[in-house]
Amino acid sequence: MIREATTNDLSAILEIYNDAIVHTAAVYSYKPQTLENREVWFKQKKDAGYPIFVCEQDGNVAGFATFGPFRDWPAYKYSVEHSVYVDKSYRKKGIASLLMQEIIAVAREREYMTMIAGIDAANEKSIALHEKFGFEHAGTIKKAGFKFKQWRDLAFYQLELNGPENPVEE
Repeated sequence: MIREATTNDLSAILEIYNDAIVHTAAVYSYKPQTLENREVWFKQKKDAGYPIFVCEQDGNVAGFATFGPFRDWPAYKYSVEHSVYVDKSYRKKGIASLLMQEIIAVAREREYMTMIAGIDAANEKSIALHEKFGFEHAGTIKKAGFKFKQWRDLAFYQLELNGPENPVEE
């Protein structure tokens, strides 16, 4: 079941996110977050009107997804960058696809023009997932990060959405 996340989900979201920080190059961060960090993140997302979804399986949070601003300049207001994370015990069960469908649908409803993914270039599974949903490679920044004692390339993928009927510059 996909649903809006609540503050009760934050400890599970934290566990999933910290696993990605510690064990993968999906997040170019070194130190696990705290529950207080996730509470601030949650409040900022909600206050700004951005969605946070969880996929619940058997009463557990199996994964989460969100999107937010791509860049903080006004002309980027029709672009969003998204994130999808799945608990290690629920991978390969279609959870990421369910979450992707939901955030893409919401981004279309809200008339965004472009959805962007920053993906570690070695993450073939994430790249394949994004390509399955129509994302196209937009470029790679070589040696964008340093993690696990090696330089990491960051690939950008984008999905063109419907966008607003009458975009404005304000």
